Amino acid sequence: MSHSPAPEERRSERRLARRLERRRPRHRAALLAAAAALVLGAAAPPAPVAQGIGDRIFPELGNPGYDVAAYDIAFTYRANDQPLNAVTRILARATDRLERFNLDFTHGTISSIEVDGAPAQFTPTGEDVVVTPARAVTAGAAFGVTVHHTSDPRGGEGNGGWVPTTDGLVMANQADAAHRVFPGNDHPSDKALFTFRVTAPKELTVVANGLPAGRSTEGANTTWTYRTLHPMATELAQVAIGRSAVPERVGPHGLKLRDVVPGADQKALETWTAKTPEQVAWMERKVGYFPFEAYGVLIADASTGFELETQTLSLFERDLFTKGGFPQWYLESVMVHELAHQWFGDSVSPRYWSDLWLNEGHATWYESLYAEERGGRKLEDRMRVAYQLSDQMRADGGPPAAIKAPAPGRKTGIFRPVVYDGGALVLYALRQRIGATAFDRLERTWVQRHHDGVATTADFVALATEVSGQDQSAFLQPWLYGQTTPPMPGHPDWKAAPKPA
Repeated sequence: MSHSPAPEERRSERRLARRLERRRPRHRAALLAAAAALVLGAAAPPAPVAQGIGDRIFPELGNPGYDVAAYDIAFTYRANDQPLNAVTRILARATDRLERFNLDFTHGTISSIEVDGAPAQFTPTGEDVVVTPARAVTAGAAFGVTVHHTSDPRGGEGNGGWVPTTDGLVMANQADAAHRVFPGNDHPSDKALFTFRVTAPKELTVVANGLPAGRSTEGANTTWTYRTLHPMATELAQVAIGRSAVPERVGPHGLKLRDVVPGADQKALETWTAKTPEQVAWMERKVGYFPFEAYGVLIADASTGFELETQTLSLFERDLFTKGGFPQWYLESVMVHELAHQWFGDSVSPRYWSDLWLNEGHATWYESLYAEERGGRKLEDRMRVAYQLSDQMRADGGPPAAIKAPAPGRKTGIFRPVVYDGGALVLYALRQRIGATAFDRLERTWVQRHHDGVATTADFVALATEVSGQDQSAFLQPWLYGQTTPPMPGHPDWKAAPKPA
């Protein structure tokens, strides 16, 4: 795919040039007057700086002044050790008057930016790009941004973004890494629809979030198009490129299921991918219908050190299933953990990264329930061990809803045990207090009320109060924000081990 301007863009640029030419002063006196005004009265614009929306964990993540409605991202792939040529188109609405605005972007080179078709000035600063449009965008107005750039998969080890596989690339953008792949508003609170158009050598297969929306081959390359039908956080974006097989099956109530696996391993991995329909049905019995248009597992021959709930297509390492050493119940519960995230974290996304426990605590909760029902691993036993370690987890990572910021250069450091088992322990305590029936109603209501949206810890506390008919804020405050773990309802004998000196 060529990324040179289309004929309509070139005509628009010529018209713009003519308009600008008509506005230029024609006489020396006018030029001198304009220069004098600049010297005598005009203040210099403020220096470009990185901005953020005030997230306590990642202060420069996200950008104020606008909400993104949709991304349309085109990549041209040649090899996984070469930058991809790319064009990212953003449709947004200004929430303030924008004489300039920021995009999150790094690990690529920008050649040009247009705002509403007009060339814009841009200045990289930190991991932001400050964009100055030719004309200010008025508050409330919809506007479009087109960024011609590269997206570099090299040197991203341990930092997220593109992850090289043995035969291509996949994405792992959590927690703060989507802007290492494409420019945008890289914060989970600003969800948007996505379209991906990926051109790659025709012997490769491309799969992305959402559903296929077209494929065309020209010469040695094929262009694949995918669209999401539900809004998505940038950190959940996924594009997989490689020599892949894409087996398809049907899930509950006709849900489209498609997996992406290394072609050579398709038969061996079928043992695991065939379990997805029943796992989806199990989760639906717990919390209601699957929230998206499709689902599947992406098993990549890559080393990430984690599995990841990218929306509609969860990412797993191949070695997890092929190297052996793990019992079946454990592997299945890990699959359910990422599946549960489609409700908790993907459909209902955190407004701030301090709300991460709502993602990981819930995924750990359903992982543990599944292990109990299918593997005989008692939930109560796991929670008792988590309680014993809970003060240690809080000392290491902070309270579940007020986690410590990660060390510099280790953004995935927010994924500490306190948001996993520590978060699940909060849910267990709440169920002990309000009873299983009210707790199950709370879970279903949570994913229904905040479907396709974002929510906070305060929202969860308020809903627990509403559903239970009893104020839960005083009970949950120390569980969520305390430096030590409160007594567990129904288990006065449970003791937390002393914090280290």
